[in-house]
Amino acid sequence: MPNGPNQLQSKIVADALNSAIPGIIKNITDDYVEVEVQQLEECLRWLRDSEEFDAAQLSNLCGIDYHDYFMVVYHLQSLDLNHQIVIKVRTQDHSDPTIPSAVPVYKGALLQERETYDLMGIKFENHPDMRRLFLWDGFPGHPLRKDFLGIGNGRTSGLNRFPFENESDPVRVINQDNRVDDDNSQESPSSWGGA
Repeated sequence: MPNGPNQLQSKIVADALNSAIPGIIKNITDDYVEVEVQQLEECLRWLRDSEEFDAAQLSNLCGIDYHDYFMVVYHLQSLDLNHQIVIKVRTQDHSDPTIPSAVPVYKGALLQERETYDLMGIKFENHPDMRRLFLWDGFPGHPLRKDFLGIGNGRTSGLNRFPFENESDPVRVINQDNRVDDDNSQESPSSWGGA
């Protein structure tokens, strides 16, 4: 079975990027190259069009919550050259994170950016269809954020019913399935700590 793609050394990628687009590099590690968020689209386009890197495929895009800022990670791949490159950008604001969309460079970013917006709350400027992908409009918060369970403002992370259910019906009782404690005796729902 053939080996998977080789991850290029970050220093090689960073040196080439900095020669082509001076001042673009913000940070370099063994695993990734962090670029200035304002130059993200230019970076991705150059790596895609470069004969040396041929990063023709965006194989993955995701967000990471560091409590006071977010990182967006791009895994780029060249199928012809059998290598991959990891690029990261840091958002400027944790309360309203926004970065440029990669859709003008990689059409495959369309759904990946919507997923990242839906679950992490990171907005992508100039995205052609910036709306939730999995959850419904009006869902409180973004469930992959580290602060999700403490949404605040009187809202909680869970809902008593699905959207569009008949609100005249009583709220359904959930997770009351005749649980048994260690002594094999029935517990009452009030002892479970639930409402």
